[in-house]
Amino acid sequence: MLPYYGDVDLMKLAARSVMGQQYEDWRLVVIDDGYPSPEPERWFASIDDPRVSYQKNEANLGANGNYRKALKLVQAPIVVIMGADDVMLPNYLQTVVNAFEAHPEAGVVQPGVQVIDENGRACQPLVDLVKKAYAPRGRERLVLQGEQMATSLVRADWAYFPSLAWRSEVITRIGFTEGLDVVQDLALLLDIAAENGAMVVEPELAFLYRRHSASDSSVRALDGRRFDEERAFFNSQADRFAALGWKSAARAARFHTTSRLNAATLIARSLAQGKKDSLPRLARHVFR
Repeated sequence: MLPYYGDVDLMKLAARSVMGQQYEDWRLVVIDDGYPSPEPERWFASIDDPRVSYQKNEANLGANGNYRKALKLVQAPIVVIMGADDVMLPNYLQTVVNAFEAHPEAGVVQPGVQVIDENGRACQPLVDLVKKAYAPRGRERLVLQGEQMATSLVRADWAYFPSLAWRSEVITRIGFTEGLDVVQDLALLLDIAAENGAMVVEPELAFLYRRHSASDSSVRALDGRRFDEERAFFNSQADRFAALGWKSAARAARFHTTSRLNAATLIARSLAQGKKDSLPRLARHVFR
């Protein structure tokens, strides 16, 4: 599933990376959320491959709404909700299929990811250094389940949503929480953990994740909107985990340390850019 709105050339690159997979039993469904250009429709009409389909929403649904629409179109036993500017390496599908076959109990697989910038160059911004520091490490596959999975992800959301492969039965049953924009991917992972589901962390590099400084989450972070959503979300998860008797997960959610640190780093950035109106929001997230 490729929910799309944005740069046409990057979207084409993403689609080509799916069409270039070594594992050939795939279907690519592009859901254009009303991007104001005729080029995507023209380009997909020129592709002579029955595995590729394109449709355009009559009205813009927004990211969350388009993701929920994508889930209604799922047919295969494994699904990827891919970013329209990211890149699957040729081994991606084979890598995640192998992981699912080795671990039938898993609801989701996180393969190895390299972060790239707007120009396709490998990079490692501060947020990704933090992710790397908190992510499970090792040369072998690792399976996280239940409270262990929840605690690890709440401490720092080290997963890269567009690179995740999901067991379709799991993701379509749970679905995306309506109204969430910034933390919708983490919410879904924690829903899986809360029902004692499992996640495979696969070390093999198979995906390129594009980090944009002007992404929706970055803009929301700088003006503080991101953290309003995050704070409410983490507090609700702390209550949920406490009710399950998961003390470690509840404590990690209550403190949400890396989220607070992220807000703290943006205070200096906001001052440098003269955006003082965002300071109360950012400070509130750091200290509350």
